[in-house]
Amino acid sequence: MKFEKIKNRNYVFTKNTPWGWDLTIHVIKGDKFNYVIDTGLGSEHFAPVLEFIMHDNKPIIAINTHYHWDHIWGNSSLPNGMLVSHKLCRDMIEEYWEEMIQKNQKCIEGETAMVLPNVTFDQELYFPEDKIRLIYTPGHTIDSISVLDEVEGVLNAADNIGDSLEELIPSLAIEKEQYIQTLLKYKELDFDTCISGHNVVLDKSVIDQILNLIQ
Repeated sequence: MKFEKIKNRNYVFTKNTPWGWDLTIHVIKGDKFNYVIDTGLGSEHFAPVLEFIMHDNKPIIAINTHYHWDHIWGNSSLPNGMLVSHKLCRDMIEEYWEEMIQKNQKCIEGETAMVLPNVTFDQELYFPEDKIRLIYTPGHTIDSISVLDEVEGVLNAADNIGDSLEELIPSLAIEKEQYIQTLLKYKELDFDTCISGHNVVLDKSVIDQILNLIQ
C-alpha cells in the first residue's frame, strides 16, 4: 500500500487492488483528534492505517463517506471509537450489508463485521477544535458526504470524483442536476487540494473540469 504525505497533517494510504482500481484511505492528524476518512476492505487492509494513527494516543474519529462496501468493511477495526456518517448512510449500511457481502465476499481483506455509525448528521457537522467540516454532498450515492480540512485547504470529495483522469464523472445515484448543485457547492469552499476515493490527488480545478464535462 502506497503512503503519501499530502500536507503537514494530511496523509493518504492508496491500495492498488487486483480488480483494476485504486482505493484511498485518508488520515487527518488534528490537534485534538485523528480523523480517518473511510476504512477500506477489512481488518488486514486497515491495519497499517490503524498502526499509523495509534502512535499519537489521540482519540480517533472515523468517517464513512457513503455506504458502499469498499469504504466501510474496516469499521469493525474501530469498535469503540466515534464513527460518523450521514444519517442515510447508517440506514443503508444496515439494509445492504448482507447483499454487499454476498456479492463481493472475495474482496474482503482480513475480517469484517457490521459496525454502524454511532454519530450521524443531516446537512453539516463541524469539529471546531480541529476545523474539520463534514458536508452532505449527494452525488455518487444519495448518502454521500465530503470532508473539508479548513486549516490546510484539503477537500475529500470521496466517490463524487470519478475513478480516473479519463473518467472524472462518477456513476450517479441521483439526478444530474442535483449532482451539479453538489459541484457548485464545492466551488464555494476554500480548498486547493482534492482527495477522492479512487482517483489520484487533484487540485480544485477538477471541479470545473467535471462541470464542463457534465453540463
